[in-house]
Amino acid sequence: MTGKRKNNPAGSTNNYRGDVLRVLGALKVATADQIQRIGAPHLTFRHADKPTPSKQKQARTASHTAALSDMRKHGLSENGGSTETGDALRNLTLKGLQAASYELNRPVTEMGSTARGAGSSGASHPMAVNETVIAMLRPKPNMARLAVDPPHVQAAAQAAVDGPRGVGTIASYWTEVSLPATGTWNAPGKGGAQADIVLTAPQDRVPLLFIEVDNCHETAEELADKLEKYVRFFLRKVKDTDSKERPMWRTRWRAPDTWSGDATFPPVLLVFNRIGERNPDRTVPRLMELTRHLWQGSRQKGGHHHYDGRLPIIATGLNQLREHGPAGAVFLRFGRDHKQHLWEAIGNPRREAADARAREETARAQAEYQAKVQRAAQEQAAKQAAERESRRPVCAGCGAKFTDERWRAAQATDWGTPKDSHPHLCDDCKAGAVASAAPISTRQEEHQEPLPEWARHEFMRYPRRPHCTECKAAFTDERWKAVERIGWGIVPMQARPTLCGDCDQRQEVDWEEAWPGDPIRPDQDQEQDQAVPEQKTTGWLSRLRR
Repeated sequence: MTGKRKNNPAGSTNNYRGDVLRVLGALKVATADQIQRIGAPHLTFRHADKPTPSKQKQARTASHTAALSDMRKHGLSENGGSTETGDALRNLTLKGLQAASYELNRPVTEMGSTARGAGSSGASHPMAVNETVIAMLRPKPNMARLAVDPPHVQAAAQAAVDGPRGVGTIASYWTEVSLPATGTWNAPGKGGAQADIVLTAPQDRVPLLFIEVDNCHETAEELADKLEKYVRFFLRKVKDTDSKERPMWRTRWRAPDTWSGDATFPPVLLVFNRIGERNPDRTVPRLMELTRHLWQGSRQKGGHHHYDGRLPIIATGLNQLREHGPAGAVFLRFGRDHKQHLWEAIGNPRREAADARAREETARAQAEYQAKVQRAAQEQAAKQAAERESRRPVCAGCGAKFTDERWRAAQATDWGTPKDSHPHLCDDCKAGAVASAAPISTRQEEHQEPLPEWARHEFMRYPRRPHCTECKAAFTDERWKAVERIGWGIVPMQARPTLCGDCDQRQEVDWEEAWPGDPIRPDQDQEQDQAVPEQKTTGWLSRLRR
């Protein structure tokens, strides 16, 4: 604790010093009150029991005042004069800007100047810029920081939490940004503009917004000249890192290629703070006429406008912005006759609605077309199915229609020759016709028991069951075995091995009836003749013997 007191004699903490760096890094110059309202909004609802507003203000800004004191000791901040109301102005040194670049996650080259001397004339314009940022930002108090506070403090803070939302965080805002029409970012030339505020909050649907704050001291002509410089800057193109020319503003900020469907320039918001002699109610109509060529779009058939290549210009008042915030209908876009909230004002809701209707109409037409095509396809399929059914063959036997499988089988051909033996019969009728046309032997074979496994290996003469050459009947197992050659002459071969047992027996009976008592059978005579063939003499000796 002693070491911390030596480094920070005022007793500030890291959190409050971080608030100071972030707020002054973005706003360049501010009061302790503005720093507290942005960095620690929960303190706004405390110390309500103080007797006077000044005492309350002193109490709620004490923590950030201590942080500024310690940072001044370290050379990070300095006093920059005072406002017209006597509040002390604070700004960062070059060392403080470098420290703030880490807090805001920005390059040091984009931090801008130190704003030294801004308070020499009361800093009325910087204060209006800061109040505009606070009105757009609408910081919400952290209710967890008020857990032990009285109920009325918590109720007031909860009302602020439930109020209209703001846009972005303090890191979303840049102030006093040069827009060079000539020269470079760091060394802008003549003819360019300087934006009071640049807001980038794509997370809140505000990708890029330029804000100009007027204390009602400038005329309509002066404001029109400033808007002309904006357009000049937006039209400027430079070579990017890929050697292609792009608008210069796109080399620093990211934004959609189209803005609500239109290829427009980034919008410019004019915030009028009524402390000068000019009346915005008369300045704005005059400014509309002077800048019509910059913002006027082309009317379309659907009643909406296209704003390609145009500059959206919106106007509002600081008091209305404080009360209602960006979500309130307090923004008037040039060319429209009614006020809108910020998101409608920077966009093109009529075109979006027209595009939505066009998409719905296109989707409906496509759905109708698809339905029509589907109905036509179904009708065509039904017609083809009916035609196919009319061509379906009918069985010549039973009159039943062919199934799809039978139809394909009956039409199958091999080299132009039909494969099916009965193409005009169904499966059942074909099976009956084939069974009735089969030979008796085949039918007997189907009803005979299969040959045992031992016989299948023993019989080698006939790999398949032989059939009788007389009656075509299949051999029985006994007849098949009897006509086989088993071994080398062990069992004599049957006289008629090509006949079945019945036909062989009938042949035997027929022979005995034709040649009763003949001891020599034709088959035996044939065997003898085959056993002792007649010798045929040849040559000259045989002729002499004759």
